Amino acid sequence: MKMENQHLLNKLNRIFPDFTGSLLNSYSQVFFSNNRIFALMLMAVSFFDFWAGLSGVITVITTNIFAYIGGLSRKNIALGAYGFNSLLVGLGLGVSFEPGLAYFIILIFSALSSLIFTQALEGIIGKYGLPFLSIPFLIVIWLFTLATREFSALEFSTRGIYTYNEMFLLGGDPLVQTYSFLSEPWLPVSLSTYFKSLAAVFFQYHLVAGILVSIGLLIYSRIAFLYSLIGFYSAYALYGLLGADINELSYGYIGFNYILTAIAIGGFFLVASRYTLLWLFLLTPIITVIIVASGAVLDSQQLPAYSLPFNVVVLLFLYFLKFRERFTEKPLLVYYQLFSPERNLYAQHNYHQRFGTPPLIPLSLPIWGEWTVTQGHNGEFTHREKWREAWDFEIRDEDGDLYRNEGTRPEDYYCYAKPVTAPADGYVEEILNGINDSPVGDMDLTHNWGNTIIIRHSEHFYTKMSHLKKDSFKVIKGQWVQRGEVIALAGSSGRSPRPHLHFQVQEFPYIGSYTLPCALSSYIRHNKSGFEYVQTGIPLQDEVISNIQPNEAIASAFRFIPGQLLKFKVKNDDNSTKEIVWEVKSDSYNNTYLWSETGKASAWYKNDGKVMWFTHFEGDKRSLLYYFYLGAYKIINGFYKGMVVEDQYPLHIISDRRWLFMQDFISPFCIFMNSSFKMLYRKMDDQFSDSYVYLDSSASMKIFGKTTSIIDFRWQLHNNLISKFVIVKNNRSIEVEYIHD
Repeated sequence: MKMENQHLLNKLNRIFPDFTGSLLNSYSQVFFSNNRIFALMLMAVSFFDFWAGLSGVITVITTNIFAYIGGLSRKNIALGAYGFNSLLVGLGLGVSFEPGLAYFIILIFSALSSLIFTQALEGIIGKYGLPFLSIPFLIVIWLFTLATREFSALEFSTRGIYTYNEMFLLGGDPLVQTYSFLSEPWLPVSLSTYFKSLAAVFFQYHLVAGILVSIGLLIYSRIAFLYSLIGFYSAYALYGLLGADINELSYGYIGFNYILTAIAIGGFFLVASRYTLLWLFLLTPIITVIIVASGAVLDSQQLPAYSLPFNVVVLLFLYFLKFRERFTEKPLLVYYQLFSPERNLYAQHNYHQRFGTPPLIPLSLPIWGEWTVTQGHNGEFTHREKWREAWDFEIRDEDGDLYRNEGTRPEDYYCYAKPVTAPADGYVEEILNGINDSPVGDMDLTHNWGNTIIIRHSEHFYTKMSHLKKDSFKVIKGQWVQRGEVIALAGSSGRSPRPHLHFQVQEFPYIGSYTLPCALSSYIRHNKSGFEYVQTGIPLQDEVISNIQPNEAIASAFRFIPGQLLKFKVKNDDNSTKEIVWEVKSDSYNNTYLWSETGKASAWYKNDGKVMWFTHFEGDKRSLLYYFYLGAYKIINGFYKGMVVEDQYPLHIISDRRWLFMQDFISPFCIFMNSSFKMLYRKMDDQFSDSYVYLDSSASMKIFGKTTSIIDFRWQLHNNLISKFVIVKNNRSIEVEYIHD
């Protein structure tokens, strides 16, 4: 029997993309989750009324079948995006009618109707970047509620009227006594109403169901659980302050509108923070007004409001946020959904730690080699007032001199006639050529900017390079240029007492336009003490800087090409060995990742030629790929001896679970944990045709500033490959060697 069930399940999985997952996700999606444990608990709650629970399962499976046959997105089917509205419709009809042939016919077509409305609303609302939420459920349940009043073959349910009799038939006197105990007012009325409001989401109206939902909610997300309490009790307090009928919260347990709104705004569609909490308090009165007003309208048709207030408030608020011109991070919208308030928060926190506030388009230095900033922002000569956010670059020798010989000719200056490159991809918007170089010590005030190139990178985002050498242009107006492409040579034309390169960012495409404040990305700062990698920064006066000079040994070793197989032999400290194979893959959006069948692990990464960095990990944290992700979290593709590169991991990736559970509760207001990455560029041995590169890295965890754990890594690169790396954790080591085909 067990083998037959497994055979049936395997067959269903071949028909549907992740049949079991699509069924379970339809339950958890009601609370914006894809947690399987939570989904199973919600499914169990739906079966507190057996026929309602069965109706829910039937509508979800039916919807997924129609979605598959209709050729809709397999990804959305697997996520439960089509199923959760049908589930709510099935539960709503299931508690209202007795089972029978006519009922099941209605049930099937309610599922199809729900799918059609879901897909339609996804297209209509989705083009504004808004979710359809449970609007399809509202439309279908109202339509079928009105229509079924004319269907005499349907029999209204009497379940729940003689509850104690039903309990006795199911479990005898012990179940009756248990139910009676749980039905007594042994909890504060407000808490009892909170639990029952949670249960009401799944059309159940007693304490046990609500307690189970709250436990599942806590397992899924501490932030969601916390905000559900805040959302409900803020409404409860408001009703008391306004003198409203607080029994409305328990009539149909309409309080679930506050709970769902709090979860959606508190950490799912927005990153959880003190600002989402503030907005939640501000939106609570609006939800209350909509509940009261919609009740007055719908009561005339004997229709419940269901989740209408939640849908209206969340959609309008999300749409409202899209028109902000300021304070766009207060609160911050979730742009990449991880289906967990904690993960959304930790990912955003990690992004801010790693990249700060990056420019609209990452800009590289428009130069090759090492240059000195001889005038920065708010400079002492010309970078003033509305032209203050600009840089002048020149080249100094080892003695700090800008020129050779007497320095009386432009040709004496080290920067003269050196290549100037495009700082980012774009179109050549404007070219000014034909102006002679000024004699050293003199300036051409008639042609202030001298020979100039302006590049358009996007609307209202331009870069300008000025004082270029006459007739040295390598591009023409309207030409597409790529980052790093040579566009001209440095000169001394215009208001330039000596050769230098002027560089600025501006909003408009005109020579002489005001500057925009903008940081530069991914460059090396050369200090007396060594080298420093700058992810995003504004070069300061007298700093010596350069773009990353790729080292082939490093760049090739960490250049992963989709379709490539990476094979390693893993040797533990007990001398046992095993072989591990990873595959480099890419998805339909051209996101690249390493895939390990062992542990079903994926490590997502990006590589812009200068830097390789991991963005996300999913799968078994005991797998080798997880440790590779930790140890090679960010790789600078150039070798600078003694340089230390530092970065931060998301808290949910590397952490002490016991402390993380506590951190989750207060994470919208305070982060007391820190997980950091560090890599040292230790040594490179050049041996004519090849070289060995040695790197050291570590992953550490801190709680309240105290280091609690460290994992060390030792890397050896050879023949443009990761020839060997060693993992050291808790005084135990694992040695990994590359296997050549």
